[in-house]
Amino acid sequence: MSNEKLYVVKTTAIVKSKNMSNAEKVANHQIGFGEILSQFSDTQQKTEEEIQKQFSYFSEKDLGGVDSESDPESSGFFANITSDTVQYLRSENKRLAKLVHKTKNNQKENYIGAYQAAFDVFSDFEFPKIRQPNLKQNKGKTPEVAVAVFSDWQLGKVTPDYNSDVLEKRIETYTEKLLEITEIQRMDHNVDELRVWLLGDIVEGEEIFPGQSHLIDSGLYRQVGINGPKILSKFFATALENFKKVHVTGIIGNHGSVGGKMKKAYDPETNMDRLLYKIMELIFNKEERITFDIPDGKGERNWYSIDNVGNYSCLLIHGDQLPAPTSYYGYFKKIMGWKDGAIPEQFNDVFMGHYHQQFKMTIGSTILRLSGSPESCNTYAQEFFSSTSRPCQHLMYIHPEHGVTSEYSIWLDSV
Repeated sequence: MSNEKLYVVKTTAIVKSKNMSNAEKVANHQIGFGEILSQFSDTQQKTEEEIQKQFSYFSEKDLGGVDSESDPESSGFFANITSDTVQYLRSENKRLAKLVHKTKNNQKENYIGAYQAAFDVFSDFEFPKIRQPNLKQNKGKTPEVAVAVFSDWQLGKVTPDYNSDVLEKRIETYTEKLLEITEIQRMDHNVDELRVWLLGDIVEGEEIFPGQSHLIDSGLYRQVGINGPKILSKFFATALENFKKVHVTGIIGNHGSVGGKMKKAYDPETNMDRLLYKIMELIFNKEERITFDIPDGKGERNWYSIDNVGNYSCLLIHGDQLPAPTSYYGYFKKIMGWKDGAIPEQFNDVFMGHYHQQFKMTIGSTILRLSGSPESCNTYAQEFFSSTSRPCQHLMYIHPEHGVTSEYSIWLDSV
């Protein structure tokens, strides 16, 4: 120890921070208050006399070292400080303790405030109040129910003239046509209720087939959490402003599956179409005039539903259960098997999507209808099936006793 000398090391730091207090914290190596841009030290050798003169609270014994085995209260540094120094250190200790306590409390209050604010926002979330329509009533005739059929949007899909923005505009066009035609219908009879049949593939998925990632403009998060709710919320809100009651039935499609190599390992209930429908149900859960039928159940695909309008009933499926609409026998066998008891509920007709084509087939007393798609210019169908179809969605009006009274193909290629 006799060879050791005394040095005074002064460290200077250039700090970038919001204020002086934060700058001091950065200089003391506390993280998160700024950054040290530059740092350098000045080291000078000093004698004991020089140090005692510059730093009065150091005694000769302090500078000579402290016996670690002795009582720190009676030797070394603690035994040679003055009463004034003790008083100063005690006051500083109290000040720093209060500062630490205050900082901890402020941090805790900030955390609590942030969580409370988030809770308040989401717990109080309500879809903006929608005015109820004041509809003129026609007396003497039985009211009919309008049915909007949405299928195969494949939200996020990109073709030479189709993408998420085009879809949104085309659904707006459909909505305008729906209201125009409904007003014409109301000149003869009441149309107070709207049914919405969502027949699947509303969502496009990400790994349904090889190379799909090159043909979408948005992933599942944006399809299901942002763009899908945006488009459907606007449609449902408009519907509630023009109909006294809205009932939605949501069927899953094959493109709504998560896809990928692990597809078979997922719970069969897992489907992004279903998740989108459920989000819509939650958004409108405080609106009593809209109801949802979303078939679900753990471990099963829950692939169909039957909607009843008075005495009329229709089986709603996506259509991936059936072959392409070129073979009458394949359709006859499937549908007759379902009607014969494979599906326990009774139904009159069948409505499906999947094939992106407007099509109607009579099977015994059952009418099978196929929905079109708002998609256009499908180069895959063009190359491999020599097929193309105008972008279209279906619209029907149903009498509760006589069934379908009128139906329309709403062409959407003007957008």
